[in-house]
Amino acid sequence: MHRHLRKLPALAGLLTLLASGLGSAPAAEAAPTTFAHPGVLNSRAQLDFVRAKVKAGEQPWKAAYDQMHASRYASLSRTPKPRSVVECGSYSNPNIGCTDEREDAIAAYTLALEWYITQDSRYAAKAVQIMDAWSGTITDHTNSNAPLQSAWSASTWPRAAEIIRYTYTGWAADKVSRFGTMLRNVYLPEVVNGSNSNGNWELSMNEATIGIAVFLNDRTVYDKAVAKFRGRVPAYIYLASDGALPKTAPGSGLNTRDQIVSYWQGQSTFVDGLTQETCRDFTHTGYGLSAIAHVAETSRIQGQDLYPEVADRLRHALGLQAKYELGTAVPSWLCNGSLDKGLGPVTEVGFNALHNRLGYGMDNTQALTEQRRPAGTDNLFTAWETLTHAGNPG
Repeated sequence: MHRHLRKLPALAGLLTLLASGLGSAPAAEAAPTTFAHPGVLNSRAQLDFVRAKVKAGEQPWKAAYDQMHASRYASLSRTPKPRSVVECGSYSNPNIGCTDEREDAIAAYTLALEWYITQDSRYAAKAVQIMDAWSGTITDHTNSNAPLQSAWSASTWPRAAEIIRYTYTGWAADKVSRFGTMLRNVYLPEVVNGSNSNGNWELSMNEATIGIAVFLNDRTVYDKAVAKFRGRVPAYIYLASDGALPKTAPGSGLNTRDQIVSYWQGQSTFVDGLTQETCRDFTHTGYGLSAIAHVAETSRIQGQDLYPEVADRLRHALGLQAKYELGTAVPSWLCNGSLDKGLGPVTEVGFNALHNRLGYGMDNTQALTEQRRPAGTDNLFTAWETLTHAGNPG
């Protein structure tokens, strides 16, 4: 069975290429006629699986829940800190509301998970308080990191909002509507058109876009997100089948070998699983790989599984970074023999999908994932994924 599964990525890629036309962005399939809810990163079946495992005290879910429960994000006394204008410069300097916004979004998501697992309505009410505070206040993001800040925050807000909206009866309809207006008017314009910056930017923007589309039941926005995803993922992760040089994203303006090598951080030798940011650092690479898995996971919940299209790229990328993160000596041809490691808690979602569901062997990724359980949060947009996705068949 697994031999047949491994043929799917190549076949899907060929079909996408034929459908897209030479030199154009890959076309998106139709969005779901009816969106599944909750449907951003976590489905109801997945959440039910988690709740059952935690209640039964099974590992690694119980330890992962305890970690989340002990975090500051689960506090029922949290006071949200919304701002009308969040200003974020490069590397969040200046940081005027940037950390507050990202962490309030993670808190809302954390509290939503707490609510679903414990059925204690105090957690849902606190999540609602945080979401209402921001939707009633924020109007804009400014400075150079506005697109990335918007992407990180708007990757997390819809996860929280989907769980609360569809499993809790205490979120007033007018506030739900106002939250949707915030996503459409404040966040979506910053992320929907993508970015020609480093690939992790556009991938996070893509994750935010697809989450917003699901919450808004917006098929047009969903299709645009899928089209961007199909153009960016092959330009972020190299496979030998791409040829002598990595692919470039539609509209990137990268037309020569020198330009592409420069964009790939000066790396001129390309191997399966190398990413556009491997030679920059593993932290930013992790952001990109996490966003790819998140988009694919949401697409699967929505009935349009993008994993087969990206499986070869994602499994090789996770495996390559995991190999060196685990301590394998760095060869001289790779990033001049030096890697800036620190992949972050980003492997659970992709590992579960590719190894547990699709049957790929992923020894390095498995070793790293299991070694670092329970996966916590990067305090940006990834949180509690051992809890939500370890061994989750949903």
